[in-house]
Amino acid sequence: MKLRGITSGFNRTGPHGDGGAFTLPELMIAMAVFSLLIGGLISTQIMGLRMDQLARSKIGASADARAAISRMVMEIRSAGLVRIGAGNLSQFNEAGVNQRQEGNAIQVYPEKNATNRFIRYYYDPADETLRRTEDGATSVQVVANSVRNQGAPLFTSEDFSGTVLSNNFNNRVIGVRLEFFQLQNPTFPIGPESIYDFYQFRTKITRRALE
Repeated sequence: MKLRGITSGFNRTGPHGDGGAFTLPELMIAMAVFSLLIGGLISTQIMGLRMDQLARSKIGASADARAAISRMVMEIRSAGLVRIGAGNLSQFNEAGVNQRQEGNAIQVYPEKNATNRFIRYYYDPADETLRRTEDGATSVQVVANSVRNQGAPLFTSEDFSGTVLSNNFNNRVIGVRLEFFQLQNPTFPIGPESIYDFYQFRTKITRRALE
């Protein structure tokens, strides 16, 4: 009586019924398909990370903009007087008569007849920040970081059509323009090689009170 041998392991049946391994073309095709699959998964992951960065930067930019101007908007709207010009922590010079009403600082007086009480927003070129201070205060509050306006004033006094006024007229519109070179929350640089080529914040504010 003849006994048949018992084989173990993987036994592949070839095209002619005989056992055999993968041929070289079959192995190359399998490796190519697997490589395409891995490449697709990696590309999907990278795209997801980039979309997450874009979403985080947009949310952070919106939050920074709201934090920067929400208090300033409220103070300008309820002001008795508003003056635009050039200033820093220690002084403020209002734009003169028959001159363009624009500059790097704005001074807000809560009451029309109390000019000794004021709130000043000004641009500090040393650290490129927008700052806030009040009369008699020796400390300042940083309102916005990484501000670098390319030749454009931060504050303007405009008419209804957006034309910069040459005098401090009643019922004017206060324009605010902030050009950022970096977002803070989260930190993202802005430039041709970054996520954003250019980012700026612009708004128009009118007072409720009349002079």
